[in-house]
Amino acid sequence: MNQSNLNSPLGGGGVVLVTGGAGEIGSAICKKFAENGFSVIATYNSNSSKAEKLLEELNQLPVTNNQSTKHSIFHAPTTDAQKVNDLKVFVSEKYGKLDVLVNNAGITTPVPHDDLDGLSDEWIDKIMQTNFRGSFAMVRATKDLLEKASDESKDSSLIVNISSIAGIYGIGSNVAYCASKSAIDSMTRSLARALAPKIRVVSVSPGFVEGEYTKNFDPKFLQNQMENTPLGRFATGVDVANVVFSLATSMTFSTGNIITVDGGRLLK
Repeated sequence: MNQSNLNSPLGGGGVVLVTGGAGEIGSAICKKFAENGFSVIATYNSNSSKAEKLLEELNQLPVTNNQSTKHSIFHAPTTDAQKVNDLKVFVSEKYGKLDVLVNNAGITTPVPHDDLDGLSDEWIDKIMQTNFRGSFAMVRATKDLLEKASDESKDSSLIVNISSIAGIYGIGSNVAYCASKSAIDSMTRSLARALAPKIRVVSVSPGFVEGEYTKNFDPKFLQNQMENTPLGRFATGVDVANVVFSLATSMTFSTGNIITVDGGRLLK
């Protein structure tokens, strides 16, 4: 989708679906698209009150060019095949197509990399199922809707996988988390080939993102991350949202890329 497509049949910039939409990064992405005339569908796993609050905020946002939007929230854990299928039916019936899918839902837990016993099999499975399998499941479920939007606009639809620089340099909250993000980047490259030219696929890979979960991390870890970030601060959800929005509206000849949002962290 490019700027010429910001007058869609929906009266805005098309339809974007953001998994894990009520979290730090997800909510920033939802708001960025909503204020620019996109209709937003935000999925959530368990926190319905947080999702309801996000929906209220989206509906109160001023919209550029007075474009009409219709926002929704939907309970759909990405590891639940029936819920994902229900989501597909919902999007098809209410919106008819999907212009942008943002695979943002993910989980992790802090475990030192040298604590092999501390990273349980249960957590390894949970992380891989949510971060990798769940993202793939969403692509599989929405592929037809994305292709329909591409056919209508005569331009490529977009999938953005929210990854992490942990998948590139292997330093992060735990070993399984790093592996799951590396898997997402590999999936991005594979699907960028497989789904072209109708669908573009890009990984957006932040460094450490400051947010409500920061308190779960060892202060020494946080200090180390800050000291090794050349731009001297952590990323914010807005930083990530700006890149995702640019991919949808400006960077329309990019696919298969791994775009870092890390303040230069990988330079260290």
